[in-house]
Amino acid sequence: MSRHPEIDLSKITPQPVAERPSKVTLDDLCSLPVAADAALLDRLPDLLTARELRFVVGRTVEAARGGWPVIFGAGAHLVKAGVGPLLVALAERGLVTCLAVNGAFAIHDIELAHFGKTSEDVAAQLPLGRFGMSAETAALVNGAYSRAAREGLGAGEALGLSASEGEYKKASVLARLHDLGIPVTVHVALGTDITHMHPDCDGAAVGEASLRDFRILAHQAARLGGEGDKLGGCYLNWGSAVLLPEVFLKAVSVARNLGMTGRFTTAAFDFNQQYRVSENVVSRPSPGDGRYLVGPHEVLLPLFYAACLRESEGHGA
Repeated sequence: MSRHPEIDLSKITPQPVAERPSKVTLDDLCSLPVAADAALLDRLPDLLTARELRFVVGRTVEAARGGWPVIFGAGAHLVKAGVGPLLVALAERGLVTCLAVNGAFAIHDIELAHFGKTSEDVAAQLPLGRFGMSAETAALVNGAYSRAAREGLGAGEALGLSASEGEYKKASVLARLHDLGIPVTVHVALGTDITHMHPDCDGAAVGEASLRDFRILAHQAARLGGEGDKLGGCYLNWGSAVLLPEVFLKAVSVARNLGMTGRFTTAAFDFNQQYRVSENVVSRPSPGDGRYLVGPHEVLLPLFYAACLRESEGHGA
């Protein structure tokens, strides 16, 4: 027993999702282009970020064609920015072979799958003591972690199964990637997710499921290294400034320790430059083979997707 007092989470007052204002609904999600906009892509200059985009797109398509892993690391903002459907479309084309996310990504995706809306107004809800108090969200997410621990599943697998049961499952990244058999790994820092504020959160179950996902991710990372001087797979970090760069660095360390050699491509996409992303994604894992592209996700990911379509059709991005 700890000698320090703990707060009693069983005394919190939950709030029904139906009564909670949400900033993102199904109507806000992006639509998919039928084909790449060649006129726009061909007119991008061969300079700065446009040049970096072409490089990363070319490497992504090349890696996928060569059977190398293309691992996406994604923070929650990709869901909140409405570009989840593009992740699904890339996965369906073989351009995402593993998706690593943080706990918040999974929460927003689960809410979209079951309620058709997500992203509460934190500034408005926090003074009222209502921020993160959705009991339905907590029951779904915490229940998935408990199921994962009980059945020996990864957190991403169990959350994908939960999302697949939602009324709006077609809007869910987790559900669709689960259907495709693509590993989704969920990496949790205890105390950072709204579901940790609820009494049904089992820390042991969360830890077991998320640690299993780390081992799944490390297995994928161990396949990144190319042969000789050739580049192998790709790791693309979208929007996670701290957690996923740290997780990826440890996964690469495990992979190197177990014998992975060779180079691979890394890239970071975010609306500003971050220290850990620069070091742990762009610089350290495969020196000289990393790129950093700065811009909003709701603009960069559609451009990336369209350029990948163009490259896949045999045209330069």
